[in-house]
Amino acid sequence: MNGKLKLSDGIMLTSEEIPLDAVVDSVAHAGTGATVLFLGTVRDVGDEGRVRSIVYEAYVPLAEKSLAEIRKAVFTKWPVKKVTMVHRFGRLRLKDVSVAIAVSSAHRAEAFEACRFAIERIKEAVPIWKRETLATGEGVWVKGKEIVEASSGRRR
Repeated sequence: MNGKLKLSDGIMLTSEEIPLDAVVDSVAHAGTGATVLFLGTVRDVGDEGRVRSIVYEAYVPLAEKSLAEIRKAVFTKWPVKKVTMVHRFGRLRLKDVSVAIAVSSAHRAEAFEACRFAIERIKEAVPIWKRETLATGEGVWVKGKEIVEASSGRRR
């Protein structure tokens, strides 16, 4: 999508830097007392060693559909006012933001829970893959990890 989708639509896939101020502004609402912002960033160590950069690849039509379904599920499960989810694709450097999720609600507990749900569902259900370039120059695909539910400690 190259970032052309309006944040007011609540989802965006982009090859450009994520506009963090716009993400936060997109969930502003007079009826909220809490806004939670989650940022996923590229770190310098992965399972296979030191990381130099990451390339994210996405099947954009299905990824957009999956993000929209996750967003809809958030509204169904929690009394939130607004939700915005943005994921980057392409080559990212260390410390770059790869995913941003903002949730606003009347109270903080719901905003935190909804945001946590959204990132966990993105990691398990959205067709976005990452390939790390290690310090050695070798490229490795990152395998998915088992998700542990925060509230129960249950693995799925």
